Amino acid sequence: MSTPADKKTHVLVVDDEAQIRRLLRICLELNGYEVSEAANGQAGIEQAVAHQPEVVLLDLGLPDMDGLTVLKRLREWTQAPVLVVSVRGREDDKITALDAGANDYITKPFGTGELLARLRVIQRYGRPPANATVFTSGHLQVDLTTRTVKVRGRVVRLTATEYALLHYFVQHAGKVLTHGQLLREIWDSHDVAKTGPLRVYVTYLREKLETNPAKPELLITEPGVGYRLAWN
Repeated sequence: MSTPADKKTHVLVVDDEAQIRRLLRICLELNGYEVSEAANGQAGIEQAVAHQPEVVLLDLGLPDMDGLTVLKRLREWTQAPVLVVSVRGREDDKITALDAGANDYITKPFGTGELLARLRVIQRYGRPPANATVFTSGHLQVDLTTRTVKVRGRVVRLTATEYALLHYFVQHAGKVLTHGQLLREIWDSHDVAKTGPLRVYVTYLREKLETNPAKPELLITEPGVGYRLAWN
């Protein structure tokens, strides 16, 4: 008899290409996942409602509706991590999908090793539980109640803006945050071309939090898109 500990992570694959679905099913099942499939957007939404998957792999080029529409419909009722898997490789496409609620984005063709790694990352994503007051990642510790930040046990002093930026990263640990999201949240700016303040404050945080600011391990740059706070 199976126990809750035996329960496999359920992944819903929404893609109109049968070969891609077959490849993903084989790869995922070999790595211990349970898989369900949908060949179009409407079927994907229905499968998500019926099966409540823990993760969704979503193509953007679906035959009946754009994948972004599916993503927005999903985000109306579920926060299950969504990994977009698409041939659309432009930065604008990635930014649009991330702004719409995707957790990450991988471009076809892709290596199965990278896909599985990104799956592991987005499964760790999530807001800290309401009763969790301390966030830890590597040598970084953030006490959300006292607003105390420590690196290797030593208190680090942050300005109000630095802490606000770090707090937002902590709330979305493991998730790629676009320049636009960060500018709107911290600076109330809708001019995504003016990323200067964001870049400056990310540099300030790296200087205070990273072992080697030139090779960051906590605040990771997603080129042309934004940043991600590593969570391990």
